Amino acid sequence: MTQHSSLAPERWALFDLDRQILMIANEMNRASGLLAPESLPSLRNAYERVLRLVDLTVATRRGRGLRRELLRWRDLVAELYLEARPAPDRHAAAFRCLLQFTPAASRQIPLVLGGPGSAPS
Repeated sequence: MTQHSSLAPERWALFDLDRQILMIANEMNRASGLLAPESLPSLRNAYERVLRLVDLTVATRRGRGLRRELLRWRDLVAELYLEARPAPDRHAAAFRCLLQFTPAASRQIPLVLGGPGSAPS
């Protein structure tokens, strides 16, 4: 059972979009520390938590455009989940993309990812 498996959609819906995206980003940030080959099982667990939170966001949001873009982004994470080895560059690109969903999340880019071409630490 993953950490967020018992999180009810009704409770998740109480958070605004900024908060939801930042909470998903928090899980991606945790995953950033698990990009070593020997951490693959833990990395997959982190991606499962990310996918669960994205699913909750999609289920509780009404805007078709936002839902479509979140589902497209979810596909990126699902591909990372299925990788035989961690993919740090693709992880960083997906993380950066997620943080660009809202202005509040975008302000976190320099703090967690550094400049435009840098990978997570």
